[in-house]
Amino acid sequence: MNEAIRGLTPTAVWNHFADLNAVPRPSKKEQKVIAFIKDFGAKLGLETTEDAVGNVIIRKPASPGMENRVGVILQSHLDMVHQKNADTDFNFDTQGIDMVVEDGWVKAKGTTLGADNGLGVATIMAILESTDIPHPTLEALFTIDEETGMTGALGLKGGLLKGRYLLNLDTEDDDELTIGCAGGVDVTAERTYIQENLPADAVAYRITVKGLRGGHSGMEIHLGFGNANKLMNRLLSGLEKVGLRVAEINGGGLRNAIPRESFAVVIVPQEQTAALQQNFDNLASEIDAEFTSLEPGLVIELEKATDLPDKVMETEAQAKLLKAIYTAHNGVYRMSPDIADLVETSNNLAQVVVKDGKARIASLTRSSVESSKWDLAGALKAAFELAEATVSFTSAYPGWAPDVHSPLLKLARETYMKQNHEEPKVLACHAGLECGILGANYPGMNMISFGPTIKGAHSPEERASVASVQKFWKYVLQLLKDIPSAD
Repeated sequence: MNEAIRGLTPTAVWNHFADLNAVPRPSKKEQKVIAFIKDFGAKLGLETTEDAVGNVIIRKPASPGMENRVGVILQSHLDMVHQKNADTDFNFDTQGIDMVVEDGWVKAKGTTLGADNGLGVATIMAILESTDIPHPTLEALFTIDEETGMTGALGLKGGLLKGRYLLNLDTEDDDELTIGCAGGVDVTAERTYIQENLPADAVAYRITVKGLRGGHSGMEIHLGFGNANKLMNRLLSGLEKVGLRVAEINGGGLRNAIPRESFAVVIVPQEQTAALQQNFDNLASEIDAEFTSLEPGLVIELEKATDLPDKVMETEAQAKLLKAIYTAHNGVYRMSPDIADLVETSNNLAQVVVKDGKARIASLTRSSVESSKWDLAGALKAAFELAEATVSFTSAYPGWAPDVHSPLLKLARETYMKQNHEEPKVLACHAGLECGILGANYPGMNMISFGPTIKGAHSPEERASVASVQKFWKYVLQLLKDIPSAD
């Protein structure tokens, strides 16, 4: 199926994307893709280096006649979000992405596509390989681990890069120029609990929440999509009155993906099975009615389990945990008072795992305002500490403050208007981009972020517009050509 991708235009970009997607590249497991990119640079005869944390830098001299132009850094990240549908048999550690073309979009079969940020990487590869594209001195910066901590950008030392303009090819609407983004922090709550034996008359059930849209926990958090962890918790909390006891919960996964699925194993006394079914049906009907327009694929199921679990969660610990999850904020916390329609602060309640005497709840809190980010993180900490959990803050990274007077922004707008005969949208986004981190070690560097249109990022619905990639490619080439003199 991937051969159909290679026939798309621009062929250089799509061929490199197909090659890249044949390489497993989970966040924090980028050894194979690092080797792939280093080998690519070496085969071109270009200066290729790997820094102390695994970022790869490839340098290409300017085209003849463009040696005096401002040096440009082309930047994208090598890792991709790994999400798949529950019924998809796929191993991200060993398999390449299986792609198809449908109605002008490139998609993957039951998994994330990796267009975020693989199309940016493939575009840079095509430019590095070219012999006829005019460009100034280039430094291609391929960072690692953007999706689960931005440790590549955080670990990049000052002084390695010489360029003054940085083009981050990692946003997802082709009519936008991004000049600011949110920072973030991982909030993790953990506790142990006593496990109790099952009563003699226990009946086991499996509760399933699936079929939600999911998506990017920054760019799509304001759309109100269902969060599988919150919906599961609503069901469990509502069913405690019929004697429900929790044996296991497994919901969500990656912090930057809105959770699409959650599964729980529970028990109730034999005499409460009819009441369980009736109350479950009522709750499921309420939730379905609330989300019928937003989540047409939502499935909420209650099935008798074939095997009894060994143990269940102690009653008091269960009550406290379910209340804490109910209390924990999910979704938009505050809209920006300064930038229209921009989410300032949000939280994604990304993962809930309860099993074998241990409970873990993972969230990603984002904000373009540092004080607001830490305020919401503190609120989450308070909620989970009331449930006797230990709360940690990790992988914090700063936001990127917009610079509306940037000369690179002025150039990018002019080039866009010249090519498309209309103004681009200039905005800040609620996603986490590496620009804020990179700017900390390279103060004064001019940065913008842009990219082709990608929908459903961080979910198996991820897809990239073929026509948009053509538009994006044309724009990148013209922008490189328009880079001004360094004088």
